[in-house]
Amino acid sequence: MFPLVQARCQLHAEREAAARCPACRQSYCRECITEHDGRVVCASCLRKLTQKSEHPVRNFRWLWRPVHLMIGLSISWFVFYSLGRVLLRIPSEWHEGTKAQETLSH
Repeated sequence: MFPLVQARCQLHAEREAAARCPACRQSYCRECITEHDGRVVCASCLRKLTQKSEHPVRNFRWLWRPVHLMIGLSISWFVFYSLGRVLLRIPSEWHEGTKAQETLSH
């Protein structure tokens, strides 16, 4: 490679190079370079640097609502199941009222 003093612009052969792009290592004139993040880069490298990634960011935020729904349904089922088990353990006499009357009359 030529020293920067003797180098010519990659896009404008008649112009003297002002800087070398650190990404592609080509020499460019003042018109063809720009400063980005504290360093001088050419337009094509700047385009590559600022281009958005083609890989989408995976966002699992949509999954929280169904998960919360399933947790809520599971807790509700457990509470009502436990309540049913407690009610089934109460003797039949208590449901008919005969056991309650005996308890109150004594």
